[in-house]
Amino acid sequence: MATSSQSSVELGSHEVKDYICNACEDQNNVETSADFYCKQCERFYCGNCIDPHGKVFAKHTTFGRVEIDKWPVSKKVVDFLQTCDVHKDHKIDQFCNLHKQLCCPQCVFDQHSQCSKVTQISELTNSQPTGLEGLSVELETVMGEIKTLQISQEASIQSLQRTYKEHREVMIEQMCGNLNTYIDECDNNSVSTSGGNEQYLKEEMCRSVLSIVNEFDNITAKELNEMKDEVISIKGSVTSTIHKCTSLHNDLSQLLEIVKKTGDNKELCLIASIKCKHVIQQAYTLLGKSGKVFKVQGKSEYNVRIPSDCHTCDISGICVLPDGQVLVVDCNNLNVKLLNQQNQVVSHWDVYALPSDICLITPSEVAVAVNISNIHEVQFITVNQGKLVPGRKFQLQHECTGITHHQGDLFVTSGQELYKYSLNGKLICSLYGDRSGDYTVDRCAVSPTGDRLYITNWHNDKLLTLARDGTLLATYSDPALEGPSGLHVTPAGQVLVCGGWSHTVLQVGWEGESKLATLATRKDGVLRPWSVCYSSTTSSIIVGQQWDNIRVFRVE
Repeated sequence: MATSSQSSVELGSHEVKDYICNACEDQNNVETSADFYCKQCERFYCGNCIDPHGKVFAKHTTFGRVEIDKWPVSKKVVDFLQTCDVHKDHKIDQFCNLHKQLCCPQCVFDQHSQCSKVTQISELTNSQPTGLEGLSVELETVMGEIKTLQISQEASIQSLQRTYKEHREVMIEQMCGNLNTYIDECDNNSVSTSGGNEQYLKEEMCRSVLSIVNEFDNITAKELNEMKDEVISIKGSVTSTIHKCTSLHNDLSQLLEIVKKTGDNKELCLIASIKCKHVIQQAYTLLGKSGKVFKVQGKSEYNVRIPSDCHTCDISGICVLPDGQVLVVDCNNLNVKLLNQQNQVVSHWDVYALPSDICLITPSEVAVAVNISNIHEVQFITVNQGKLVPGRKFQLQHECTGITHHQGDLFVTSGQELYKYSLNGKLICSLYGDRSGDYTVDRCAVSPTGDRLYITNWHNDKLLTLARDGTLLATYSDPALEGPSGLHVTPAGQVLVCGGWSHTVLQVGWEGESKLATLATRKDGVLRPWSVCYSSTTSSIIVGQQWDNIRVFRVE
């Protein structure tokens, strides 16, 4: 029987090799890539060895690589498909329908002995369609999307580096401008200064110059360090995503080749199909296109009122840090509160103006949109050892009702327009506008890959989905979405939106075209939900409302 192996490519922790020439292996003990397969001999030959074979067996039927679909499945491919990922010495022969997992006998013994739906692979081959042809198309499509995402991520790193460089140059330019202004003032004053005061003027000038330089060191250098830390943190996250893209692209590419070589072996086709679907689902999650619908398993409430609060809490924004700590924006009491993993308030920071929304910048830093009369700004806050520490801020020339962030890009809504800013406060562009009424562009959220933006139109009870450049892709409306307010996209791309006046929390498809589930209503204790956020740490949806309690819904 022919044996074969594959050129050096890794799929996960498995090395899958292409076909090698059996003649070279037998005669010289070397691995040479095979170019032909002989049906009668059931052996593989390279370009050099096929000629001697043809002279001896002139009537044998051989197939070159252009007819590779007529070659048998490689033994290495068979081994890869059948070998259990966890127990390398065992073969996959069962499937757990409950957990949707391929199993070997040891897997069943260790983890699935209590599962009621564990079936032999051989029993599933006739009832389970493999759909390998469709999978091939899907694999190729997802591979292209993953590659596009990787290119986008690499561009984000370059953009981040430019942002920091520009901010540094602006800060230095401002310091030089302050020095030049002061020197000009000194020159003007020196015209009318008598000789006896020249020494005093020089000393005063030196003191003032030193003061300006010290101010640069103490304030501007702090801002630069803050932004440098942000860039380093975001760059690390982006780099991690790029590595995931590379790994998944390789896995998808090799699975595509394997799918083409499984032939008509039904068991192998079924195993390949299941493995393909698993990796494709991983790719969709990375692309922010998870189709998983949340199911609420339990609910609870937590009081966020503190002694210094003068009014009923009105939680207009929620942000969850990777370590499970939660920040809530209380626009009624003009403060930002830090909650620990048990949802207890452990720290707060009083804002001098109305805080309307909040978003995550790095694992320990957030940005808060602040509004009052003619003051509109973005305030950065760092969480340091259970305390909220205010950092730099920048001014806006418009109101800011919503804010979200993606890899160095800040998206801010004004109530009628969606703007894109850099981290240093530089206005990049206006992406979308609707001046037909108040709060037609109210809250905003961004997909994990940054290719889709979501905004709520409170005035017309709609959820809008935009492309990266602001092009309108979809519009969604629903009687259960009256007064759309809170808006959030999970790391897997699930879209959550609140109906403030309908007292609902909905999950909408990532395309922004249909409702997938009603997750909570007034019957669940939800009252005027103005904000929503998903916590990966606790697998829960946190709802902020016009009340002293936040609602937490445990989901799966």
